Amino acid sequence: MTGPPIESPPMPEALQPFYLWFKAVHVTFVVAYFAGLFYLPRLFVYHASTTDQVGHDRFVIMERRLYGITHLAAGIAVLFGILMVVTAPALLKMHWLQVKLCLVALVIVYQAWCRRLMVALRDGRSTRTPKWFRVFNEVPALLLIGIAIMAVVKPF
Repeated sequence: MTGPPIESPPMPEALQPFYLWFKAVHVTFVVAYFAGLFYLPRLFVYHASTTDQVGHDRFVIMERRLYGITHLAAGIAVLFGILMVVTAPALLKMHWLQVKLCLVALVIVYQAWCRRLMVALRDGRSTRTPKWFRVFNEVPALLLIGIAIMAVVKPF
């Protein structure tokens, strides 16, 4: 069952082109952010299986570099998301965006958890199995599905 189409909130005509540019940059960096969140835990799977020092050191470097790039992409995605809301503040009254922002907060918590896991693996303190990391690797996909539904379908 579909209801009436949900209109975009009104915004000054002069700001509309900026809003669309902010949205384009936001979406681009969200894609980069999630690419990192999909691959980093996959590196954890392989790292947790490594038994030699050379392999361990290689994964430490790969994880640190990927985390840095992922963190940068997250920051830019958040910045341009904020700029979109500043450009169209009425968006904050929309329930779909409120739900989306809650899911985004969970993504940020997941990223922080990845950092803790990365440090534990680096320091040899991780007690997680490769199988656990495989399951952990699926979490961002579920969050992304929810975020995409909120942003595209706008069910609320």
